[in-house]
Amino acid sequence: MLPWEKAVNSALLSIFQNTKKYIKMREDTPIDFKEVQKQIELMSLSNVGTASIREIKRLVDNIENATGERFVRMEMGIPGLPPAQIGVEGEIEALQKGVAAIYPDIDGIKPLKEEISRFVKLFLNTEVSSKGCIPTVGSMQGSYAAFLTLTRMYPAKDTILFLDPGFPVHKQQCKVMGIPFDSFDVYNYRGEKLRDKLESHLKKGNIAGILYSNPNNPTWICFTETELKIIGELADKYDVVVMEDLAYFGMDFRQDFSKPGQAPFQPSVSQFSENFMLFISSSKLFSYAGQRIGMMVISDKLFETRAEGLCRYYSSDMFGRAMVFGTVYALSAGTSHSAQYALMAMLKAANEGAFNFWEIVKEYGDKARIMKKMFTDNGFKIVYDKDEDKPLADGFFFTISYPGMEGTELIEKFVYYGISAISLAITGSERSEGLRACVSLVSRDQFPDLEYRLKKFHEHHPVG
Repeated sequence: MLPWEKAVNSALLSIFQNTKKYIKMREDTPIDFKEVQKQIELMSLSNVGTASIREIKRLVDNIENATGERFVRMEMGIPGLPPAQIGVEGEIEALQKGVAAIYPDIDGIKPLKEEISRFVKLFLNTEVSSKGCIPTVGSMQGSYAAFLTLTRMYPAKDTILFLDPGFPVHKQQCKVMGIPFDSFDVYNYRGEKLRDKLESHLKKGNIAGILYSNPNNPTWICFTETELKIIGELADKYDVVVMEDLAYFGMDFRQDFSKPGQAPFQPSVSQFSENFMLFISSSKLFSYAGQRIGMMVISDKLFETRAEGLCRYYSSDMFGRAMVFGTVYALSAGTSHSAQYALMAMLKAANEGAFNFWEIVKEYGDKARIMKKMFTDNGFKIVYDKDEDKPLADGFFFTISYPGMEGTELIEKFVYYGISAISLAITGSERSEGLRACVSLVSRDQFPDLEYRLKKFHEHHPVG
């Protein structure tokens, strides 16, 4: 049984053992107690605590509509900022020129590919040919395509290794395709301890690729240079491809990554290995989530790699050609033509220093700092709180727990207090007491409500 499965089972057992706590729950909660119960019953949710992110969202939508009360919504990782105007204008201009009537090239329009290559050089200090820079239907298509193609290169290497905690849908992608996966909670193996743990998995010989996010969703831990070097060295040693999810690019706000071509650069395994793929999202970086446009960046070495196993499924044994003309073609035949012009405009402006995206998204870090203090002032603990020996950065996510409660129980109770989040149990974390809180949709004018509801929660659940 995998660690994340043990965590889920442990959480479910805790729910069963604590049934009496639910029965005795106070009814003088900020959100109408009976209406909340009614909406839970209408959705046929046997356990709110183990519901998916989208189920939590639908439940909260229904309660808000029924009560007229606005929730402090921390369950969804949706951008809380307006889309970059330069992207909007670039897309409108492209539509007015008629691109909606034309199929784009499967691997992207040439000027966008060139700007992606420039961006990777200027902000990650990594050289990548434009041919390996492929726009995708969001980063999620990039990971789906990567899992599918990587596990077909070598018959013996059919498994994906997740450095957890992580985004639950990545595992769902593997399940949909029938791809085996393994995982471990990386927080227990920070620094040099990562080497032995990671190697114990890679030496089995069945791992095709490693995936992690940096900064991490859901914990907001950020890998150090030491850890990235270890990952890169072991990937080279065992000929494994590292997939680096950079959905929250540059958002370790302890450093300023906003200057193109100047250090510090976004930390990346690409600085320590040539066996890499990068997934860069425009959803958080440019608040351009609705147009589903992301970037898959394949290293030059990997793009040219030949593997006989690919010929079982594709017309070419070259990884890059199999990816573009096999997998991406079959999945979607490319991505939105007009959205590519939007992304090109945003990247071009960032590359030229005319658009400082980092200054805009810093708002997430500022809000996180304020919100974390509200939680800790009312008896909550920060679950993942260190990067090795340094305090964690403030950013898009943070993790919380409450003494004496499992995360699944805490989620169910939160709903009655007008607060929503998701359980760490569904992210591969071994810390089943924790929740992931996302700051993006919480507006500053809701801070008084959040503080009041947390104080009321603390009052109703005193820590003995």
